Amino acid sequence: MPVDNVIITKNIAGTLADLLSKSSFSQVAVLVDENTRQHCLPLIQEVLPPEYTLVEIKSGELNKNLDTCAHIWAQLTEQHFDRKALLINLGGGVIGDMGGFCAATYKRGISFVNIPTTLLAQVDASVGGKLGIDFRGFKNHIGLFQEPQQVLIDATFLKTLPEQELRSGFAEVIKHALIHDQVYWNELRGASLVHQPWTEHIRHSVQVKSWVVDQDFREGGLRKILNFGHTVGHAVESHFLESETPLLHGEAIAIGMITEAQLSVKYASLSPEEAEEIEDFILAIFGKVSIPTTSLEEITQLAKQDKKNQQGNMLCTLLDKIGKARYDVSVSAEDILSSLQYYRGL
Repeated sequence: MPVDNVIITKNIAGTLADLLSKSSFSQVAVLVDENTRQHCLPLIQEVLPPEYTLVEIKSGELNKNLDTCAHIWAQLTEQHFDRKALLINLGGGVIGDMGGFCAATYKRGISFVNIPTTLLAQVDASVGGKLGIDFRGFKNHIGLFQEPQQVLIDATFLKTLPEQELRSGFAEVIKHALIHDQVYWNELRGASLVHQPWTEHIRHSVQVKSWVVDQDFREGGLRKILNFGHTVGHAVESHFLESETPLLHGEAIAIGMITEAQLSVKYASLSPEEAEEIEDFILAIFGKVSIPTTSLEEITQLAKQDKKNQQGNMLCTLLDKIGKARYDVSVSAEDILSSLQYYRGL
């Protein structure tokens, strides 16, 4: 079952109003970017306290850094927020990650509520308490574990998203099926992107991730299965982050799942047929990204900085079969490079 602090609702304003009425926060701030201020804030504005503080940042992974954190902390400080205050993070993964990080570190921690507005945030970042920011080009390099007081999920926000954002979030839905639920994998492959049952996917992903996180909150073991596709995927995402064609998180993770499926054939017990099944479906949804030959070595080097690595060993989560993952599988830099070359040759 979903964790206690996650509420899936069809009435986001009413659910937030109920939460605020049951608590006595000294002050309330809402963190938005230019997109969620325009499209999402109107859906909750009527239930916010009249004197709430609006903190706006620029959208995008490129802005998930210490400079933006300093801006958020400064706003809270200037408004004299104390430790009984609340920060509402209204946005996608960047807002949730960074807003939670700022709340958890401001005056050693104030309460925060996440209202994820993208599919990616609703099916992945909404559960698990991982907070962080990027540092020197490395994704989520600085961070901590801290659960929000509440996560409020409403699929209504998905109507504000372009198809590219829905596709990005779908990558994590695919991942949850691949690591834990073969039956669900077969079901989700039966519909095109535009005909997917999003509320059902949100509930399923929250259940899968909650089941994992409840057993291993600080990622000492089992929680690592959630990293399938993320060793190569995060490296690809970091590489493209400051390019003229940055990738959304899910677009990079799609590449990671194809490459790590190939590594699963070599180092786990995934069959070549299942690897091809994974590859065909992901390519049908995401298409293929053009990665220059000159970028492959840099992406491989970025993978060496992955947080899952230990004592110089590169550790991946791989698949024994569709629906079953294993973690802490040692691979070499040459393996990563080879998998990227495979993807480039598709």
